[in-house]
Amino acid sequence: MQNLKKLVKQVAKFASVGTVCFAVDYFGLIFLTEWGVMKYITASALSYTISVVLNYILSMKFVFRAKEELSKAGQFIIFVLLSVIGLGLTQLTMVILVEQFHIFYAIAKVLASMIVTTYNFVSKKIFLDES
Repeated sequence: MQNLKKLVKQVAKFASVGTVCFAVDYFGLIFLTEWGVMKYITASALSYTISVVLNYILSMKFVFRAKEELSKAGQFIIFVLLSVIGLGLTQLTMVILVEQFHIFYAIAKVLASMIVTTYNFVSKKIFLDES
């Protein structure tokens, strides 16, 4: 029961951090796309990358207790590698939703993020979290 309570608390923290990072990612995408700076798919990759750095800082401070055998550099490398996979899943989902199903890119981003969030939590819990 104690483990379940701890997991629920961790998921809530992950959701809070994720909400902040999603806002950075989402509004970065909208800004870069709507202001004509770049196409939606490039803007999505850039905004996601910026949010990953913020997510690393906040997640390792508030959500996960890093495995002792991992150095800070090791933590960051693993975090980034897992996030690159998440970016691939995000981009693939967005391309499918926008190009194949003709869903507006901003809505596709929300749907893609909902799908990738589960992957992000589970993978980081497995590879980075001490508990």
